[in-house]
Amino acid sequence: MRKIAVLTSGGDAPGMNAAIRAVVRSGIFNGLSVLGVRHGYQGLMEGDFLPMDLGSVGDIIHRGGTILYSARSETFKTDEGQMKSVYYLKENNIDGLIVIGGDGSFRGAHQLSKLGIPTVGIPGTIDNDIPFTDYTVGFDTALNTVINSIDKIRDTATSHERTYVVEVMGRDAGDIALMSGLAGGAESIIIPETPFNIDEVVNRLLHGNNRGKKHSIIIVAEGVTSGLEIRQLISERTGFETRVTVLGHVQRGGSPTAFDRLLGSRMGAEAVSLLLAGKEGVMVAIQNNQLISVPLIEVFNSKHSVDCSLHALAHRLSI
Repeated sequence: MRKIAVLTSGGDAPGMNAAIRAVVRSGIFNGLSVLGVRHGYQGLMEGDFLPMDLGSVGDIIHRGGTILYSARSETFKTDEGQMKSVYYLKENNIDGLIVIGGDGSFRGAHQLSKLGIPTVGIPGTIDNDIPFTDYTVGFDTALNTVINSIDKIRDTATSHERTYVVEVMGRDAGDIALMSGLAGGAESIIIPETPFNIDEVVNRLLHGNNRGKKHSIIIVAEGVTSGLEIRQLISERTGFETRVTVLGHVQRGGSPTAFDRLLGSRMGAEAVSLLLAGKEGVMVAIQNNQLISVPLIEVFNSKHSVDCSLHALAHRLSI
């Protein structure tokens, strides 16, 4: 192992730059040459490589997004696209590849591994929807962004005595909605992992109104339905003045939290160590604050789940 490359793929996530920095500097510390791949797998198919040195990753640990840029590529999913990538990797004498991204990015890494390119994945996505790891890089920052927004929305909801529906990201996972709803004191949390009953949501609102509560916050995960649909149902059944806030891509941006900087740094360094140890076709994961490696094929064959006991706790605390 003399030369490695690193790329970011899929949606950007705060802490990706911390992981890139750790890969580059850990690689150099261990005597490796390191190249960055710009624009994810699209750049890989085009040979868009950038030599990385110590200075190239200076002053980036605090920045959101990714300095290597990211892109989604349908072409890479084809045999031709993958063979182009292998050609450029071998043409540049690259002995190993580190991929920072989510499920789709890891599937690409797995394909390259099958074609003879040693690969290691780092879970970087705000959705926290990757099996076998307690946290993904970017999730904690996105969670805090949502909580800060909920706090501000509650001020307005209180002032105007309104019900607010807040739609959050997460793709098909409810982690952002569940954690932010619990931490933000939401009256109801609607996530894909538990059955959704609009009657229960409405009854809780009516019960609160009867005891004198004039404002409420409802958190909706995008993987269930839209906030607009929930607002309409609530308005029709209660007559309460209801507003919707769709937080959207603001959840992806911003300076990473200390947790995501630490996680990205730890996982980046570990990914380099795994390549040097001859391990490939694996993902770096964190369980009980310990770094482990998990074969990518096991990640694909498993399903992410949330701690539904937290949903029950939020339900009890919001009576």
